[in-house]
Amino acid sequence: MRLLDQFYNFAPIDALAIGLLLFSWFTLEWLIERPTTPRPSVSVLMARYRRDWMTEFVSRENRIFDANILANLRQGTTFFASASMIAIGGTLALIGNPERLSGVARDLALGSDPTVVWEIKLLPVVLLVTNAFLKFVWSHRLFGYCSVVLSSVPSDPDDPTARSRAEKAAEINISAARSFNRGLRSLYFALGSLAWLLGAIPLLAATVITVVMLWRREFRSNTRRVLLQGDD
Repeated sequence: MRLLDQFYNFAPIDALAIGLLLFSWFTLEWLIERPTTPRPSVSVLMARYRRDWMTEFVSRENRIFDANILANLRQGTTFFASASMIAIGGTLALIGNPERLSGVARDLALGSDPTVVWEIKLLPVVLLVTNAFLKFVWSHRLFGYCSVVLSSVPSDPDDPTARSRAEKAAEINISAARSFNRGLRSLYFALGSLAWLLGAIPLLAATVITVVMLWRREFRSNTRRVLLQGDD
């Protein structure tokens, strides 16, 4: 009951801001990942190139190039997973030290609310970064699976199992990239949720900015225009 009583320190606009953050996160993810859409996102377009990559892999004699690409992709997931774990540990340490948390709030002139209020405001950050960490770890594992499946593709392109195994590798590769992108979006929204420390209005503004930025990169960026250009 004592914890529930602390929610009276929040106004209805705080619930609206958090609700908008979560709604935007789930809705944007669904819009970006829809494969059947007249306006595909960069993520969907890249999935097509990943399938083409595996198609070319079957007839490529020197496959060291493909192995190096997968190794670089795994390194990227490792970096972000490590960074997410550090961020989780730092935030939990701050939540677990009420005196330091209150001191930080006073130093930044964030107000004189009870310490538990600041702890609650940091919970969305922990949850979003934790989700990102899990996505990065799973993406890393899927890229490992993709490496194994690729290694099983026969060197003879006329082998009846070559194309089917390359297609399997493509789908695993796409799943790994999807998980990686979900982790990145979760980090974006985690950074946006930090604005709640300044209040509900800043959180609303940060959510809108995050959505606009991600929307632009997926649907209005120069990268997307390049991917849509026809190959000569």
